[in-house]
Amino acid sequence: MLTFIEKIIFIVAIILSVVAAFLIARRIVRTITRGQGNLDWKVIPQRIISVFFETLTFQPVFRLRLLPSLFHAFVGWAFILYLLVNLADILEGLIPDFKFLGSGTLGNIFRLTADVFSVAALLGMVALVIRRFVIKPATLSARSDILLSEKARRGIPRDSAIVAGFILVHVGARFVGQSINIGIHGKDPWQPFANTLADLWTGINLPALTILQHTFFWLALGTILLFIPYFLLSKHLHLIVAPINFLVSPKRRSTGELSKLDFDDESIEQFGASVIEDLEWNLILDSYACIMCYRCQEVCPAYNTGKILSPAALEINKRYFLNSEGARLANGERSETPLTEFAIPYDAVWACTACGACNDICPVGNEPMRDIIDIRRSLVLMDNHFPEQLQTAFRGMERTANPWNISPAERMKWAEGLHVPTIEENPGAELLWWVGCAPATDARAQKTSRAFADVLNSAGVSFAVLGENEQCTGDSARRAGNEFLFNELAMANVELLNEINPKKIVTTCPHCLHTIKNEYPAFGGNYQVVHHSELINQLIEQGHLELISNENQKTTFHDPCYLGRQNDILAEPRQLLARTSIELVEMSRNQRKSFCCGAGGAQMWKEEAEGTERINITRFREAEDSGAELLAVGCPFCMVMLDDAKKDTNSEMEVLDIAEVIVQSLKKP
Repeated sequence: MLTFIEKIIFIVAIILSVVAAFLIARRIVRTITRGQGNLDWKVIPQRIISVFFETLTFQPVFRLRLLPSLFHAFVGWAFILYLLVNLADILEGLIPDFKFLGSGTLGNIFRLTADVFSVAALLGMVALVIRRFVIKPATLSARSDILLSEKARRGIPRDSAIVAGFILVHVGARFVGQSINIGIHGKDPWQPFANTLADLWTGINLPALTILQHTFFWLALGTILLFIPYFLLSKHLHLIVAPINFLVSPKRRSTGELSKLDFDDESIEQFGASVIEDLEWNLILDSYACIMCYRCQEVCPAYNTGKILSPAALEINKRYFLNSEGARLANGERSETPLTEFAIPYDAVWACTACGACNDICPVGNEPMRDIIDIRRSLVLMDNHFPEQLQTAFRGMERTANPWNISPAERMKWAEGLHVPTIEENPGAELLWWVGCAPATDARAQKTSRAFADVLNSAGVSFAVLGENEQCTGDSARRAGNEFLFNELAMANVELLNEINPKKIVTTCPHCLHTIKNEYPAFGGNYQVVHHSELINQLIEQGHLELISNENQKTTFHDPCYLGRQNDILAEPRQLLARTSIELVEMSRNQRKSFCCGAGGAQMWKEEAEGTERINITRFREAEDSGAELLAVGCPFCMVMLDDAKKDTNSEMEVLDIAEVIVQSLKKP
């Protein structure tokens, strides 16, 4: 189709575009590899099928904002298809009388698919443009008090306009070009939409149509050659990097599992992240994968209660910093600007509850919570700079092995008058109950412990506790950035547990469950750990417990972050509550999308960051809005926070742990 001169120009343009893109891509790769750690190549073969499925279906996108996600998928699906469409158009332009995939069934299906998705992409893009530039929902930007670089505030709308314009011109010109081809060669039943548009060219002579054909070819493919180098610098690079992120990032077994620091390696001079290259390499990759869709911000409990933390702003600030400083980083130079000056302010670092909602909802697999924990590690371990209130909890864990600073001699006071044997008294126990610091020391949480002890004794379970030998698992220390203190507690606990070699461990605390089950394996501790809701369900199914029907009480269940989102224990608490004949109603945010109680990430031990409302109050109001009379929980930290919210709001709603609910329904012998 193209003339000889056009072919020469087009081939030169391809070479220039590819060379420019290669140079930018090389810089990006070098920048990413400045991060800490190395790629584990073994994970890639295990993920290829799942990544292929997620990329083709856009499944992660549909978890929030259904209609905009559908429009986004139209554009995304067309982008994938157009990798083939553009190749076909190039070959047909360069090779005379060439027809991609021929005129048979395969070629017909290809042309039909291209026709349909061209229209879908144009409709989707128009809808997204209207949404961003006309409707302007608050969910597509950050509040003015959030640290977001001026380059980002100006750049995101500009990039969106440029990319939207490119897609409309590129896809639109190709679609119009196909209709012109139909005008020249006759109707094509496999291109119904282009056929309709082809009626516009009726009566135009062949020379004029040929000029139009060449014009729209250059508009369609010339623009993409100009766009490719820019594409690598825009947020829309996520279309390529997102699948790579899913494929190569060292995702842990659960969202909240953190990396281990090697304190025995004397060559390590920096613990945690002070500047961007101190982050793990995959956290730098996250910056290039980011869609800048603000979904993580939309589910963040800190942002939603007026705090100055936005996980979206963190990733966006990283990206714009890399765009401007990437060349220096790629050349091996060290950053001069701390993360707390350009990516996330100091106060925002300490507003995070480490709930993992941002990691969970991200459609491209980014993990901003890990950035925050790494920054906390640097602030605590390298700078000794952290909120003063945390000092009390750290001191308690150091001196008495619990953040409440309660003497180990008082650790069993909660069990007075109950049959709760220690491991010394029952060394052959079938079940080791890891009680946890809160259930052993906090007055309200102790009621859960006593209720669970009643359940175990009623079921005739052979169990034991560690008693005075039980220590804090170190969860709060780790998520507050005090990795050294966590290391000490973890190693001591693993040594003790390995000596006992328990057959199964049960805990009423999701934080203890998560730490022992998911994080202690890195320290040599591998155990079977269950939540008490799972165990009680098993005991009922095995006939060891019998429940009686109580008054039909409307109940809602609050999913603890480290039970549901982090460990996917969602059905068991609900099954357990259903066994008591209550009427279960759901809050607006439930299961994996549950809203945090506000205690996680060591927030339990410090004053909540300044905002418009306390997180626990926000969550408690959601429970009240469900119309429930009873709020059931499955975590001692959630119990403390939501019980406090009940008192602060003077609510009549009852707050009980699921063990307490079950005790009320137990059939007594």
